[in-house]
Amino acid sequence: MRPAKHRQSLSLLPNRLLTALMAVQTQAVAEPEVQSRAVADRWPKQIKFIVGNEAAERFSYYGMKSILALYITTALLQTKDRATTIIHLFGFANYFMPLFGAWLSDRLWGRYHTILRISLFYCVGHGVLATSDMFATVNAKLICLYIGLALIAFGSGGIKPCVSAFMGDQFRADQAHLMRKAYGAFYFSINFGSFFSFLIIPWIASKAAPLAPETSAIDRFLWQIKHAGFTGYSWAFAVPGILMGLATLIFWLGTKYYVRKPPARETQTAGFFSVFLTAFRNLGHASFDLRSAAVASLLTSIVLPVLVMVGMVFVALQQHITPAVRTIGWIAVGSLSLWYLLVLGLSIISGAELPEKFWQGARKRFNESEISAARSVAPILAVFAFIPPFWALFEQSNSTWVLQGAQMQPFNFLGMTIKAEQMQSLNPLLVMLLIPALNWGVYPLLEKMGLRVTPLRRMSLGLVLTAASYILVGWLQYQIEAGHSLSLAWQSVPYVILTTAEVLVSTTGLEFAYTQAAPSMKSMIMSFWLLTVAIGNLLVTTITQLGGSHGDESVSSGRFYLYAVLTFAVALLFIIVAVRYRYREYSPEQTQPQPV
Repeated sequence: MRPAKHRQSLSLLPNRLLTALMAVQTQAVAEPEVQSRAVADRWPKQIKFIVGNEAAERFSYYGMKSILALYITTALLQTKDRATTIIHLFGFANYFMPLFGAWLSDRLWGRYHTILRISLFYCVGHGVLATSDMFATVNAKLICLYIGLALIAFGSGGIKPCVSAFMGDQFRADQAHLMRKAYGAFYFSINFGSFFSFLIIPWIASKAAPLAPETSAIDRFLWQIKHAGFTGYSWAFAVPGILMGLATLIFWLGTKYYVRKPPARETQTAGFFSVFLTAFRNLGHASFDLRSAAVASLLTSIVLPVLVMVGMVFVALQQHITPAVRTIGWIAVGSLSLWYLLVLGLSIISGAELPEKFWQGARKRFNESEISAARSVAPILAVFAFIPPFWALFEQSNSTWVLQGAQMQPFNFLGMTIKAEQMQSLNPLLVMLLIPALNWGVYPLLEKMGLRVTPLRRMSLGLVLTAASYILVGWLQYQIEAGHSLSLAWQSVPYVILTTAEVLVSTTGLEFAYTQAAPSMKSMIMSFWLLTVAIGNLLVTTITQLGGSHGDESVSSGRFYLYAVLTFAVALLFIIVAVRYRYREYSPEQTQPQPV
């Protein structure tokens, strides 16, 4: 009523006065709209704190990880197999802890407090590693190593599911178009930080070499820094700790700008397990075929993955491999094989999706949207089942590849001496080059040629390339075992192949997981994706524990060839499952997948 009365009174005014008043009113309305559009086109100011935090945190994590292999084998006098087991058990914990971090964030603390509080444990973990030189015995240093890595795994894994999601919280609905670039900067910061950490931290850890007469001014300056005492493993572990402290400070400095959403504490929609188990319990007098399919789906979705993880963790934690431990290890491997065979069978028969009749028993308790979301999970998990072998091979670029590189001759590049640990910097450098080259060059070109570059096709090629890279690594190791002296530069060839595979499998897998998951299942599906990394690391520890007898088999041509053959076989199974997969489409949402 009031607006109508206002318009009626305006109609009684002279035309010129009315026109002037309307112009003023239009300008007053237009100015806030222009200002609002300007704000909508700018990144929230707090984003720079989150991206800066991520770059510093990744520097600290990868800097610490870059020197672990040689630290464990040279300073702690452990075998190559033991070093491989420790590094990959740490990798498992790092990618299993996101489940706990997500629970803390969603149920208790919220994302902001989870990131800030767990980061403090992260800093303490680096500090424990840095103080290990205060102890004289190897056993005391090993205890420091285990405690430090446990705290870092808790810190890094705990904040992993929160940081990227927290960045998404900072954008308003009218700023959704900015999120793609923001997450691009976020992912770039990960590789930017890790690239420099792989170069700098191993240099700090290494001993100062004699200074040659023709040394450049820069090398002479760096030599003086080392001789001033800035060298050795204590500093090499301390610097990542300092960077993690800086990352925490950067994050805290943005506190007053952050949008902080409270923890949900209550789930608004039913999860996959509650819907699936309700339908399973209410099968009643279902046919034998339906009950068999339901049992197989239960085994592949829950029982066998849990059995595999429990068995492999137990084996990884053992110092001595007794017959009983070996039996448990082979049961875990057998469970993994059975898991793959069942997934393959279900995919061939029904595309891994249970029929409509199975879900009837859940309709009395759950609505159609919740049931539809639960139905989407099993086919995605069927695809995920074959991803752990990729991670088993990729994660060894920080363990067995470094140990192999230590047997090769360093080389000079742009005036820098590249050693085994610094060779790891090639991976993030290639990632920063390959992602734009593939996304903006190769993929569009192939699409123009009429070849659809679907996510599962990219991932299939990635698995094949991963296996191929290990054939090359195995060949290099065979040459070393034959007594040939090889330049470390030879490792750049398998690095290029493996990094290409990483972009095809890892970044594409994130895209696949995010687009194929129902809106209410995205967080859970992303958690399952991280679990594929965890299981991949466990696969390395199990093969190392069961296959080692002399302590150095993890770095041998036979072991590298074994990984290549296994991954070729898994790639074939993956292709069969991928062909049977039916893509789903959902309406777009304003959330972005998290990078690893």
